[in-house]
Amino acid sequence: MREELYVFGTGNAQAVRCYNTCFAIRDEDEFFMVDAGGGNGILGILEKMEVPFDRIHHLFVTHEHTDHILGVVWMVRMIATAMKKGAYEGELRIYCHPQLTDTIATLCRLTLQGKFYKMIGDRIFLVPVEDGETVRILDYDVTFFDILSTKAKQFGFTTHLKNGRKFTCAGDEPYNPECRSYVEGSDWLLHEAFCLYGDRDRFKPYEKHHSTVKEACELAEGLGIPNLVLWHTEDKQLDQRKELYTAEGREYYHGNLLVPEDGEIIGL
Repeated sequence: MREELYVFGTGNAQAVRCYNTCFAIRDEDEFFMVDAGGGNGILGILEKMEVPFDRIHHLFVTHEHTDHILGVVWMVRMIATAMKKGAYEGELRIYCHPQLTDTIATLCRLTLQGKFYKMIGDRIFLVPVEDGETVRILDYDVTFFDILSTKAKQFGFTTHLKNGRKFTCAGDEPYNPECRSYVEGSDWLLHEAFCLYGDRDRFKPYEKHHSTVKEACELAEGLGIPNLVLWHTEDKQLDQRKELYTAEGREYYHGNLLVPEDGEIIGL
């Protein structure tokens, strides 16, 4: 049994020194991908991490912001090409909340050649999911939930891994207590941390409705989360990010704290 977290990107929307936050759960030789970042940088990351397109049949898009959705167009482009060449078996299913299907379709229609766009509805399917809906993806029952964003409608998800551990992605905004039923009891929590609490006056996370390392760690400590992954960060001190974020986080959280770099693979 091989279950791993593939970290494709860790930066926020304006990051230029690292890629935007996106990732995949690896189940044996298949990948459940979540978001695709803001551009074709995702293609080089997948190549570097040796993730073939024909092993990605499920892609979840959390919300409409550029740093999460524009890379999806490139994924459709590359997978549609592989399909036409006979190098991709089966279908690609792209999950998102119902208001997002038209946005993805429109982006693809306006930017892709017709022969690729026409694959949507043929072998590439946009699958709307509702708040609280559970869908079978690979070997997982994935339950999607509205994170109650104050900016753009956004969904996260929770699932139980084959090893029995509960794995939850809380999106890229601070945890809302109204989502407690989905988040509590998680063994793994993926949460945004825009910057250090000590740098809050510099980066102004609250104005963007983001949190700091301190708040994310206090949340995980309060909920008794054993494993916490922090990302969707600023990139101005990237070389020291892991050390600095870990040091601040240790003051508020006593579990397994991870501050990954782009390209890391984490055993689940």
